[in-house]
Amino acid sequence: MSPLPQSLFWERKDTSGAEHALVDSSAGLYARGTALAVDPIPYTCRYELRTDDDWITGYLDVIAEGASWSRGVRLELAAGRWRATTREQGDLDAVLSSAGHAGAGLPGIEDPDRLFGAFDVDLGGSPLTNTLPVRRLGLHQAQGAEIGVAHRLSVAWVLLPSLEVVQADQIYTALPDGRIRYASETFSADLSIDDDGFVIDYPGLAARSDGKSG
Repeated sequence: MSPLPQSLFWERKDTSGAEHALVDSSAGLYARGTALAVDPIPYTCRYELRTDDDWITGYLDVIAEGASWSRGVRLELAAGRWRATTREQGDLDAVLSSAGHAGAGLPGIEDPDRLFGAFDVDLGGSPLTNTLPVRRLGLHQAQGAEIGVAHRLSVAWVLLPSLEVVQADQIYTALPDGRIRYASETFSADLSIDDDGFVIDYPGLAARSDGKSG
């Protein structure tokens, strides 16, 4: 496994947790990362992500695990269509129930065709994946008439810790102050980014602590 040239580290604001990603963005994005959190139950998530040169996601492979359970999902985009492969050991539902939480959906997605037209993935709680549409649309370099234009996207949203995959509509807008507004049907946040489009500060979710902070 080859070393990667850049290290990004975020501390979670909404819960105890962190994300560490090693990335190479010289030709699209290749990233390997680890995310940890204690909510709704303690879990570790490891992922591998690759896009093409235009920052269209080609695959995402994720493993999430905690005490007495492990799940995995691999998403691959080829010829405009998504394929999902899953694996599971243990009983995540039982662990969630014993902690007083509702059960989780199954890993993956029953009908991958629901993701038709999605070119980005969004890993729950991960600031890294917000960079994908930012770079694909060139929002980190937006100028003039591009400022304030709302881009409505369909994304493959991977929920943690269940690794259930759902189609989600999201909106990204470059703001005059250099930030990026991310919005869904029920939520919005203005993200501070660096010159490469990586998130520095995601209000309410996470902040960089690798030498860049908002």
